[in-house]
Parts: sequence; structure tokens; C-alpha cells
Amino acid sequence: IYGSLAFELTRIAMDSPDYGFVFDGQFLSADEAPSAQALEAVALGDHEIPVDGEMAVMVPYRGRQGSFPYVSATDVIHQTADASVLRDAIVLVGTSAPGLLDLRNTPVGSAFAGVEVHANIISGILEDRVKYHPSYATGLTAVMLFFIAVMMAWVFPRVSAATAALMGLAFLGAIAIIALLLWSRFNVVVPLGLPLAFTLILLLLHLLYGYFVESRGKREVTRLFGQYVPPELVDEMAQNPEDISMEGETRELTVLFSDVRGFTTISEGLDSRELSQLMNEFLTPLTRVIHEHRGTIDKYMGDAIMSFWGAPLDDPDHARNALLAAMDMLQAVRALDDSFAARGWPSLKIGVGLNTGPMSVGNMGSEFRVAYTVMGDAVNLGSRLEGQTKNYGVEIIVSESTRAAVPEFAYRELDRIRVKGKQEPVTIYEPLGEKDVLPAEIKKDLARYRQALRLFRSQAWDQAEAEFFGLQQSGQPLPIYRLYQERIAHYRANPPGDDWDGVYTHTSK
Repeated sequence: IYGSLAFELTRIAMDSPDYGFVFDGQFLSADEAPSAQALEAVALGDHEIPVDGEMAVMVPYRGRQGSFPYVSATDVIHQTADASVLRDAIVLVGTSAPGLLDLRNTPVGSAFAGVEVHANIISGILEDRVKYHPSYATGLTAVMLFFIAVMMAWVFPRVSAATAALMGLAFLGAIAIIALLLWSRFNVVVPLGLPLAFTLILLLLHLLYGYFVESRGKREVTRLFGQYVPPELVDEMAQNPEDISMEGETRELTVLFSDVRGFTTISEGLDSRELSQLMNEFLTPLTRVIHEHRGTIDKYMGDAIMSFWGAPLDDPDHARNALLAAMDMLQAVRALDDSFAARGWPSLKIGVGLNTGPMSVGNMGSEFRVAYTVMGDAVNLGSRLEGQTKNYGVEIIVSESTRAAVPEFAYRELDRIRVKGKQEPVTIYEPLGEKDVLPAEIKKDLARYRQALRLFRSQAWDQAEAEFFGLQQSGQPLPIYRLYQERIAHYRANPPGDDWDGVYTHTSK
């Protein structure tokens, strides 16, 4: 056994203590034959020097060249050197001039004096700073890579790209910090390059994959819903496309139907080009109103619009948003009067029906053509309510379910009816506006109207007629007052009977 210069110099400086070897954690003296071949360290007195299978050590550099004091040999020969630097010190004699060929390429300098390499080893042995590259480093690296892969595969798909990038950087930082702690506190050297490169590559692949998949998902959402919903909702859906389902499902929604009054007569007075222009200028502002209130356009049916709220994005205020849209649609139509009159076009009037209830929503159609739409009894009722606006002389009719969903509005109860195709009676209402801003005179007339309606349903014809007549004379003469006066006259001549439930059956849509 031959010791290196650094080892022998250290041993002599330590008064030549015994030395031995550590194989698989077992100490053996220099004379004992090892039963195992996994050499881990050389024991020198109280110090253990980690080595590899070739008895080599990892040099524990203090820093760049010059970390130890240099004394010129010329000064020593001429006895002008500083004695305090040499006293009680381990002195290594070597060359440092470039022409003497003892300069080494090291991690801390490309032209490092070889003699100082020995000085760093001696210092590391005496201070127990020699780093240890364990035999299980390969297994540790494999475990680290497996843990990184599992964590990134489980976490990254569940977070946004920005969060994934931050977490990836956090992983990189954690790996570096752990390696630094093992290096500085325990003198253990763990592979750092492979885990860092592996994490960085996985992060980049995930971000690239997420970018392309997310971009594709956004394009798909835009393609599917761009024709139905406003751009703002498309952007919201594109953020979480996985939350959007095209499959049919049952959800509580609010549906709106609107139709132009007397459109057949209007269309007969216009040529095809003017009719097309009129429809475009009419449908555009109404569609804008629906979009502003987060509505989804289902379809245009000539002069009619069908739209719904609460899908594809969930909207807990779907009934309120639909009602606000309906009232704003009336204002949008009135705003067209001046421009239409300037062109010689007639003024338009619309009727709007609203209903809230369970509906089937999703892609529906044939193998040749599908559309994102709603179906069900609640949808049919909404269409019937729009048709009833003509009979009651109002612009908007809502069902009792819509009224219950928007209680902050004031309503005029119009009737209890059976619409065509349904046996169950429904109560229909005309929305008047938010209760807090409703004028006092309207509130007064509304209270008197409720009293008249109660008298009518209790078959107190004379009293009911007097109330409706008084309403028509004192306030605004609404068509609903005249309608009930006509019914009273009819029921006087044709009494409905004691079992009458106050429900009026309509035989047309």
C-alpha cells in the first residue's frame, strides 16, 4: 500500500496514527483482507476519508488559487521569508510558474497550481471536509427522477400553465437546495445535473403540450360556441374547456322567445333587399342586448329569436339576466324608430315570452347536422307565453317560475291559463320593473288591480266590473282591464259554475 503525497504528509503531521479501510461500513486494518469489495473510506486516526473504488478522493477546494499562503522559494533560500507563515505549518514545495508544467485544469480554475491541489486535500482531511459520493448515488438519482416524474404528472395537469411554470421553478429550486444542504452539511455529493435537466425538460414539454392542447381547445370552443354566445363568454369557456360539455344534460335554465307583431303585413310592403336590410338592423341590436346579458342565441326563426340563459356556462342569475335582457330588448326596438321612419320603414313592436325550468341542453340533431339547443316542456311553455302577449296586450309575459326566481321585480298577474298542448294551468305575469324604483301611482293601481282580480275569481261580477272600470278611468287604460270587462260580460251570460277554478283555457298558440 502506497500513500499519496497528500495522505502521507497528513499522516506524518498527525504523528503517524494507524490507518485502515472501511468496506461496506466495516472497519478493517491495513493487514486484514476484506470480505467485500465495496470500499467506502480510508480511516486515518480519528478521521475517515471517503474514497471511491480506485482510492481517489473528491478534492475539497477551498476556493480559487491562492486560498493558501504562497511563499517564494527564493525568499526561503535567502532567509527573508515571513517565519510566522511557516511556523507550525504543513509546507508543500512545488512549482507555480507556467513554464514548469505543473498547472492543472480544475473546477475552480483552468490553470491551477498542482501543489495547491495537494494542500486542499490535506486541509480537507484534517477538517473532515472531503466530500462523499455514495455508492447508492445511482439509486438515489433514480428515486429522485421517479419522484419528480410522479409529482409533475399528478400536479401539472391540474393547474394552469402559469402555476405549472412556477411550480416547475419551485421543483428546480428545491432540488438545488437539497443538493446544497447535503453538500454543505453532510459532505454528500448527489448528482444535480440529471435531476435538474430532467425536471426542466419535463416542464418544457408540459408547457409546450399544454400550450398546443389549450390552444386547440380554445379554437374548438370558439368554433363551437362563437355563433351562439358573446365573445366574453367564449373567453371564459376557453379558460376551462374541460368544464364545457356538448353532451345532452338536464339543467334549470331560462328560455326567451321574441317575435315581431304583424310581420307578415310588414314584409308584404317591402322588397326582398329592403326586408333583408330591415331584419339585419333589427336583429343586430337585439342580439347585442342578449349577449350583453350573458345569453346564448339558440336560433333565428325569420323575425323571431330564441335564446336561453344558464348554458353552456353555468349562471346562477340566469332568470334575472334573461328578464333584464327582455326589458332592454324593448328599448332597443324603440331606439330604431327614428332611423326606420327616415327610410320609410314601419315601426316594429315585439312580444317576449320567458320561462324558467328544467330543460335538456346540448348538441342535438342528425348525423348530418347538429346544433347546440334546448328542448323540453319548459321550452314549449316559453314559446306559448310569447304568443299570449298579443291576447293580453302586453310586451312581456313571464311564467310563475321566472317570477319566483326574480323576486326583486314587481309584476302584474295577468291570468291563470291553460296553454295549448298542456293540461296543467300556469299563472302568467307582466314584469313592471324593480320594486325599489316603481312609481307610487303604479303601486297604487297594482294594489287596486289585485283586488279586482280577487273579486273576479270569486264571481263577484258587479264589484269586479266596477273596479276594472275605475282602473280604466282613473289610470292608464290598459288592454288587460278591457279584457276582464269582456270576460265579466261573457260569464254573466254564461256562468262558469261553482267549481270554476278561475283558469282560462286558450285554444291557440
